[in-house]
Amino acid sequence: MPTLKQALLAAQQSLSDTADNPDLEAAMLLCHLLEKPKSHLYAWPEAQLTQAQQLQYQQLIEQRRQGTPIAYILQQREFWSLPLRVTPDTLIPRAETELLVEQAIHRLQEWQNPSVADLGTGSGAIALAVSSERPDARVVATDLQQAALDVATENARRLGLQNLAFHAGDWCDALPEGERFDVILSNPPYIESADPHLSQGDLPYEPRSALVSGDDGLDAIRTIIDQAPARLKQNGWLILEHGYNQANAVRQLMQSAGMSGIASHRDLAGQPRVTEGCFSRSV
Repeated sequence: MPTLKQALLAAQQSLSDTADNPDLEAAMLLCHLLEKPKSHLYAWPEAQLTQAQQLQYQQLIEQRRQGTPIAYILQQREFWSLPLRVTPDTLIPRAETELLVEQAIHRLQEWQNPSVADLGTGSGAIALAVSSERPDARVVATDLQQAALDVATENARRLGLQNLAFHAGDWCDALPEGERFDVILSNPPYIESADPHLSQGDLPYEPRSALVSGDDGLDAIRTIIDQAPARLKQNGWLILEHGYNQANAVRQLMQSAGMSGIASHRDLAGQPRVTEGCFSRSV
């Protein structure tokens, strides 16, 4: 049976034509199999795998070679320094979405005991990040898919976050009747239905309903902007993630909905990926 060092080297070679970082992914998969930290691989390089472990490791490597996202193989992805369980029922949380959380935390400085809604929560990444930063907040997370809500609920339980409620349903229609919020957040589907990127990278394995939103990618965003004013408190904020080329369209939609203070914010790559607007009712 191979040693850990030999198994790693073979896996790195096997992943070299499919993985962006074969060395890292080979190590992550082996740590996952052994349920050990990465330091174990380098502290005990001559330790041998059992026959069963070798077979399981080969199966994991083959899954990755076939294109299965490593987050789905590991069933985990870190977001906002929170270890989250993810499954094929949920979108894989991405680092650029942390900009949405950052802007929400900034806006929430205006309130004590704020109320926050996260629409289309998936694994719960956004709602759980806000909850962890603002334990005084009431956070309501919604999703159309019950399987996704089950994952989000499990993540909240594992992280010990208790200031959340989960509701199944479509966008603002899923929010508790009559309740209004200081901030409504969403990372909705915003990819155009004919976008060629849908066949690349991890996207073919992720739930299409969490990615695609009509011919121009704006169907879900239109619905949320149309519904949100009725569910926001006076001077409440709607904050949305969107595609890098959709900022102008999202700002125009918010302006047409009567919002003010509309602004777009750029991610670390310099792309405008988050747009916000404030809703003030006429007195």
